Amino acid sequence: MTPVEAIVRVPVHTDADGVVRVSGTRVTLETIVGAFDAGATPEEIAQQYSSVPLKDIYAVIAYCLQHEPEVRAYLQHGEQLAVAVRREAERRCPAAGIRERLLARRGSTLG
Repeated sequence: MTPVEAIVRVPVHTDADGVVRVSGTRVTLETIVGAFDAGATPEEIAQQYSSVPLKDIYAVIAYCLQHEPEVRAYLQHGEQLAVAVRREAERRCPAAGIRERLLARRGSTLG
């Protein structure tokens, strides 16, 4: 028997913001990988994200396992971007004293 190579199309696309999503859904690659890494089975992931067909979850997981270095690099880059955005938001709107400012604002609108 000769080996057969199959071309399998991975059901993902990159949106305009550079976020990889499962095709036809708003579910991100990070969501599927995070659930799988946390120990969820493909069936459990499909139950939680009903817009993603089970066969697509299997295909995405298989792709991620076969291309782990690239997928992990993409995920790490996303985490770094999230940290940078969070730091910028905290710089622009510091949390220190926010409760007092909100209470003061509330008091000025009530009186």
